[in-house]
Amino acid sequence: MLAAGLLGTATPAAAAKPASSGAAAAPAISCTADAWSASAVYVGGDQVSYADHQWTAKWWTQGETPGAAEWGPWRDDGACDGGGGTTAPGAPTGLSAGAVTSSSVTLSWTAPGGDVTGYHVYRDGTSVATVTGTSATVTGLAASTSYSFTVSAYNSAGESPRSAAVSATTTSGGGTPPSGELPTHVLTGYWQDFDNGATALRLSDVPESYDLIAVAFANADPSKPGAVTFSVDSGLSGQLGGYTDADFRADVATVHARGQKVILSVGGQNGTISVADPTAASNFAGSITALMQQYGFDGVDIDLENGVNATYMSQALHQIASAGGSDTIITMAPQTIDMQSTGMEYFKLALAAKDVLTIDNMQYYNSGSMLGCDGNVYSQGTENFLTALACIQLKGGLAPGQVGLGLPASGSAAGGGYVSPSTVNDALDCLATGTHCGSYVPDTHWSVRGAMTWSINWDASNGYAFANTVGPHLDTLP
Repeated sequence: MLAAGLLGTATPAAAAKPASSGAAAAPAISCTADAWSASAVYVGGDQVSYADHQWTAKWWTQGETPGAAEWGPWRDDGACDGGGGTTAPGAPTGLSAGAVTSSSVTLSWTAPGGDVTGYHVYRDGTSVATVTGTSATVTGLAASTSYSFTVSAYNSAGESPRSAAVSATTTSGGGTPPSGELPTHVLTGYWQDFDNGATALRLSDVPESYDLIAVAFANADPSKPGAVTFSVDSGLSGQLGGYTDADFRADVATVHARGQKVILSVGGQNGTISVADPTAASNFAGSITALMQQYGFDGVDIDLENGVNATYMSQALHQIASAGGSDTIITMAPQTIDMQSTGMEYFKLALAAKDVLTIDNMQYYNSGSMLGCDGNVYSQGTENFLTALACIQLKGGLAPGQVGLGLPASGSAAGGGYVSPSTVNDALDCLATGTHCGSYVPDTHWSVRGAMTWSINWDASNGYAFANTVGPHLDTLP
């Protein structure tokens, strides 16, 4: 949330231009690069071997198969001389459906003989996941709906035939995302529990225009892996002439009485909480649930910028939702780089927790240039950046009511990506109605859940321009 560096990789438009169909075939080359791995992270210039060809990454990528898309992240350098002794694997066998919920189906299968790098999972003929093991959970499904699944294996020589299909029908009752007793369209702001030059505020000083207040941040508990703690920062307390935990709890009650909700955010630039196994997941869930009871928090926000584990963080979030009840609010604030495709871990987390996720407020700042859902490259600080990247989440499986636009409250609040609040309103209109768009015009209309800003304190330093401009506009959205 606070990172000032550019986290994305600027991509020249020319890098995405395909070779002319009339170009002469490239000569065979000696392929020395390691085999492509679905789990590995590659950056522009990295080389891999796949399907007896050498490939070079055009930009940051993970889980995207070389050659799978004409405008994808990989450039085909040519065929490897000698062909190589590796052959493509056979088709996986024994595909079966296990646990089924209203939004997910768990699959398992038997590995074929020979060398296997990983597996592609297909839903109704469309690739939806790439995994290295012999099981996968397909998420983001509609309730009471029948789906057909197949699986293929792959290695450096190519992809196998697909397995025999298996069908599964999701259960009923999971089609509507949890609202957490929030309005249809939500203005979210982060309240800083520390001093970084922005206006210091008591929680009760937050304007009522903010529907949801995310308290930044919880602290890692060094005595228990995955667990977190919280208390009012001593520096902030000194700035406010003394502000105690008791004062904070009283202020939580005050904003609750005004109809506002308060959640505890975990992470930020320096957050080092790791939830990567069942014990850490249980510790995380237990500590958050205890803090909800102690301070009156209505839920939790996941703002980890140093990596997440979708499997175990999803387990923890489901435990929190189960303990807190149907009104528990669960939000996320991933960086733009974390939501470029459904194969990325943060996107996997959002989909795995879709049935309990209230809002995903992606950070459209500190990002550099990124790909939009149309395959074009857009720069932060523009309306196109907001709409074309929001489209990725919306077409990737999140409901419109779960998507929010996260922006800095002023130019001082982030290292880059600030846009005027009126541009945020234009982006909301463009997504909802196709009006006030930039050069990118979505082919579908989505009235998204709202907008988020870092931070309420920086907004206060800027005369509350964000809240006073975006807040009222949210009420006009369909």
